[in-house]
Amino acid sequence: MARLILFNKPYQVISQFSDSEGKKTLADFIDTKNVYPAGRLDFDSEGLLLLTDDGLLQHRISDPKHKSYKTYWVQVEGIPDNLAIQHLVNGVDLKDGKTLPAKVNIIDEPNLWDRHPPIRQRSNDVTSWLEIQIMEGKNRQVRRMTAAVGHPTLRLVRVSIGQWHLEQLKPGEFKELSVHMPKASRDKYPKNQHSDKMRNPKSTRRKSRR
Repeated sequence: MARLILFNKPYQVISQFSDSEGKKTLADFIDTKNVYPAGRLDFDSEGLLLLTDDGLLQHRISDPKHKSYKTYWVQVEGIPDNLAIQHLVNGVDLKDGKTLPAKVNIIDEPNLWDRHPPIRQRSNDVTSWLEIQIMEGKNRQVRRMTAAVGHPTLRLVRVSIGQWHLEQLKPGEFKELSVHMPKASRDKYPKNQHSDKMRNPKSTRRKSRR
């Protein structure tokens, strides 16, 4: 069985276990041995990050050809009109290529935890929330997409990756699942040999150790 960790990454935490610049890392929250991120989540983004000890599972989660949608709740400046939404849906031309078609809807403000520090916002600023679902993972893609249609991202929270959802995890909490992967496939993608030093977990659901 492959080990899979669902982690609610807080704001301003990097998606790796060590950092030479003194930033908060995954090691400040997760002490499970021999797991590594399946994909990344930006330093200034929040929400679901998956980690695993199985190479095939990591490949299936992170490779766009497996068509696993990643869902984001995105607070943006202003209120996008139908033309801007359709542009996001059809694909946006970025410096590294046009984005694949996305699923985009305007949503009510979701019931989320407070972010620390909060977004910079004047009392008369108008903002709105979008639900954006994409299958690829270009660098800072969602932020660049919304900026390209004139609505810069103020806050970005990833709430699901494929079949896995953030659910009730609070920032800094994680839970561990066991996922069955075929042995023949695992032989092709062996378990991770990640060398970052981590400690054994005390439970399968943990709060921040800060």
